[in-house]
Amino acid sequence: MRKPKTFNNPERFVEGWYWVMPSQNLRIGEVQPVTILGRNLVIYRGQDKRVVICDAYCPHMGAHLAEGKIEGNELRCFFHHWKFDSQGICTDIPCLDEPIPVKLKTWPTAEKYKMIWIWTGEAPHQPIPFVPELEFQEYESLLGSRIITNCHPNVVMINAIDAQHFSTVHQLPLDIFFEKAELHQNAITFTKYKRGNKDPFFVKCIHLFNKNIIYQICYWYGSTFTLTVGPDFLHFYIMLALHLLENDKCETQLIFITKKRKGFTGWIINRLVLWLTSVFVQYFVKDDAKVLRTIRFDLKTPIKADQPIMQLISHVERQKPLMWETWQLARSRDVELKENQNKWRDDLTND
Repeated sequence: MRKPKTFNNPERFVEGWYWVMPSQNLRIGEVQPVTILGRNLVIYRGQDKRVVICDAYCPHMGAHLAEGKIEGNELRCFFHHWKFDSQGICTDIPCLDEPIPVKLKTWPTAEKYKMIWIWTGEAPHQPIPFVPELEFQEYESLLGSRIITNCHPNVVMINAIDAQHFSTVHQLPLDIFFEKAELHQNAITFTKYKRGNKDPFFVKCIHLFNKNIIYQICYWYGSTFTLTVGPDFLHFYIMLALHLLENDKCETQLIFITKKRKGFTGWIINRLVLWLTSVFVQYFVKDDAKVLRTIRFDLKTPIKADQPIMQLISHVERQKPLMWETWQLARSRDVELKENQNKWRDDLTND
């Protein structure tokens, strides 16, 4: 097996949509600093309620723009009061009659599932992750807890298609085989296509009423995946949105989704289904967390049962890789800057 260049690599990531924060955490007229995949950014919500994400430092002298304030739908730097619109164009420099042609880097942004998302490339050419089964249906969503693990997001993702760990970690002797299908360059699905004879008692009970239990995972951009599970009469939908944190940690946001049912009765059913979905997820997450706290992923000896994992790795490797300012490079630059400052201080003292 050749060592992957992007999969499980903290210095590279796939071009695509990544979650930033819950929408409710950003009020109108508020600006906040955020760090996404090692890059320092600023996020704010203007009076038109739209979210804007831009580079953190003013292109004039490098002041951090999170110290500034929102004026209408524009961001004014605290230091010299240069002002930038939602496209990053400088619209006002107080000491000049006309602003000079300078532009602040902004990033494509969207809101879905009560979350704020950022596209890491220049222009989005694929959609925000969604459950394939609900692509053309109305839905309701509920934000679950956030989980931090001591491993790369890619390692967290493979658990959903690691059939071996269902019986070892969760003690569910399910005989599962997966069939893969690529939706497009940035999305791939794995669907259970065979039911074995070793299903646990509660699964056999369900089979008395319904012969088909769906279990389908859809991976997006190597950073987010959705899970569809359940009998024909009731499907549960879970989304796990992941991004890398400093020191090679992973932050996962759980999102529970259900098909929207109309009327007051439908509203009650939706609340119940979302609650049952959260209970189902918590049951599995607590066991996986034990492994993810200490794992140092290195697939040196893949076997036949690891085929879905190998297929996922191959899928990630074929996507467009990006490299932003990484934490390691940022720390190196900080050390260099400190050394230069000390040198300048020494030179001034000598003079």
